[in-house]
Formats: sequence, structure tokens, C-alpha cells
Amino acid sequence: MGYITRDDADIFYKDWGDGPPVVLCHGWPLSADSWDPQMLFLASNGFRCVAHDRRGHGRSTQTWDGNEMDTYADDLAALIEALDLRDFCIIGFSTGGGEVARYIGRHGTGRVAKAVLISAVPPFMLQTDDNPGGVPIEEFDALRSGLLADRAQTFRDIADGPFYGRNHGIEVSQAARDEWWREAQQGGYRNVYECVAAYSATDFRDDLTAFDIPTPVVHGDDDQVVPYAVGGKASAAAIEGAVLKTYAGAPHGLPLTHRDRLNQDLLEFLKS
Repeated sequence: MGYITRDDADIFYKDWGDGPPVVLCHGWPLSADSWDPQMLFLASNGFRCVAHDRRGHGRSTQTWDGNEMDTYADDLAALIEALDLRDFCIIGFSTGGGEVARYIGRHGTGRVAKAVLISAVPPFMLQTDDNPGGVPIEEFDALRSGLLADRAQTFRDIADGPFYGRNHGIEVSQAARDEWWREAQQGGYRNVYECVAAYSATDFRDDLTAFDIPTPVVHGDDDQVVPYAVGGKASAAAIEGAVLKTYAGAPHGLPLTHRDRLNQDLLEFLKS
């Protein structure tokens, strides 16, 4: 574990295992700890796993500004360059998928061998005139209002309901939901608030045209956070050569609820 410093931010990262590198980008409003089940599994199977806390999240600096995708992508580039990572696979979950897309859009694939998007926010979540199938802004405004009114309870409601699909009958332990809440509460208040706009209102459609590497797109068809048609299905159609892997009945938080299946799929892809 360690930190790299870029501009006004110290970016925390975890670096586990030896072998071909895998870079993992976490979802909102979590931290690198959310990747522990994947990192332990992949590092135990011969890969070097690197995951960082996005600025304003986890153990990284709670900067006042910079809570948008260009800065997130440039922070990621600084970490990759500081560790001199090359020929790696980059994996993004949810908001982390947007971070991956913007990184490739801004910095290219010169160092990247493969990518994976999981329950990811690209290509564009927000409903607009040229994206009529997107999510209405009223849903994101309601989330922002909830964060301002009672952040802790809003996070509790997300963890207990749509994130893991408990409202649709999926069983997730109280301890696992408490862990989600702990990671969420660790983030800076302004940071996680402004990140709602970063993941919902950033248009990644041009970024996806820069993908020229093998890219499976994994998405659950019962995702209540990033709807399947808005996220995975649309991204797979936009990335040349992408393979869409649909997890039937899976919720947004499938890295936990479908951990064993995802881990095996990732390992098979990494070894291919």
C-alpha cells in the first residue's frame, strides 16, 4: 500500500501480488476496498492487482475541486505512470467504468492490453434530447437532495435496497451492507456529492470510440442503478469488437452478489 501525489491530492493505492498487472477502478461512493474479493482471488492466481481510492474517496485527499472525470482520469494516469505499469488489464466497475473510459479517451491504450467494464456508467446515463433512453435528471436530483438531507441514511437505503438487489429478493449479509456504508461514509461530503454529476452527466460516447483492445462488458439485466439498456448493452454496441456478458437477474453490485462467477470470468479473460 502507498500513495502517489498529483497536484493537490495524495492518491492512496493497494498493490497486491506479482505477475501481469491488473488495474481496478472502484464505484461510487466506495473505495479500493470494494475490490478485495477480486484482488485476493486474482493475486492468488498469479496477477499483480493495483486499486486506488479515487480522490475524495477512501483514504485519498478530500480535495475541494477536481471532482469530475477528466481529473479522475488524469489521477489514474499519474498512478499508472508512477508505478510504470504496462501491458495491463484495466477493469472499471460502475463510476470506475467511466474513469476507465475517460482514461482511454484522454490517454489512449499505449500501456493497456485489455479492458473490462462491469455495471459501468458509460456510454451516457443522463436523459437528454440526443439520449432519450437515459435516466431522467430528477432521479439524480433526488439522490443529491437525499445526500444533503441525511447522507448516512441515504447510503443505508442504497446498500439495503437497489445496490445489491435486496428489494428484489437477493440475500446479502448485514455485515456486507455495513461495509458498503463504511466505505461510503469515508468519502468526503462534497466529493461524493459532486461525483453524482460526474458519473451521471458525463458523456463517454466519444471515449468509447478510442477502445481498440479486447473488452468484455459485464452487466446484470436487473441493475436498478445503471439500467442494463442504458449501460452495458449500449456500451457493448459502441465499442468495436466488445463482447456483452449478461448476468441474468444480477443487480448493480454483482462483484459481491455474483463474486464467484465474475472472478472466474475475469480469470479466464486475463489468461486468454
